Amino acid sequence: MPLYLYLNIFTILFPLLLSFDRKVTFYKNWPYLWPAIIINAVMFIIWDELFTQAGVWGFNPEYLVGIYIFSLPLEEVLFFITVPYACVFIYDCLNAYITKDLLQPYAKAITFALIPVLLLLAVFNLEKLYTSITFTLLAAMLGVHYYYFNTERFGRFYLAYMVHLVPFLLVNGVLTYLPIVWYNNSHNLNLRIVSIPVEDSMYSMLMLLSTISMYEGLKQRFAVKQYQRLAV
Repeated sequence: MPLYLYLNIFTILFPLLLSFDRKVTFYKNWPYLWPAIIINAVMFIIWDELFTQAGVWGFNPEYLVGIYIFSLPLEEVLFFITVPYACVFIYDCLNAYITKDLLQPYAKAITFALIPVLLLLAVFNLEKLYTSITFTLLAAMLGVHYYYFNTERFGRFYLAYMVHLVPFLLVNGVLTYLPIVWYNNSHNLNLRIVSIPVEDSMYSMLMLLSTISMYEGLKQRFAVKQYQRLAV
């Protein structure tokens, strides 16, 4: 049964249908969203391919349609489109319906606590590829986002991340419990949230942050160009 494909459909179906909600009008941001998703998808797919070949993780063919792109099943490639779409949709919905930036006062403290903790965990687990690379890249991405946006959008991001944990636990729970995706525990901390490696939560944060950073960057660049045109 191609359960992984069904999970992809489930992940994107409601966000896609609700993209035309009158308050959010998410579809109007597609010109910034799709480039951000595609560029990030390419980077994560390359990473995924390398880790699959290295045996860091793999896939159970029992739950796949059987179509592969290099070493990756089609469903895994779709994952890097459906999940970021759904996550940015959550981000924009929260921005539209919750006017107050609830976590903004704590955003800098959260960021400056996360970065050293992630780097320390990475340094002390260099032999564990999933742990060390994910934590290092997330720390770097947090720094890059802070450099370009300061804490302006971090509060919104952290709220979206917390809300996204609900579907994350559901979808990743199914992926790892059956399992559809298996992990080589010699490359992770072997700490689980039920059946989900703790690294997955940081991997998901990295994917969400990198997509949102590019998405917001493209929106900001377009706004500046519009302002310059009007100023002429």
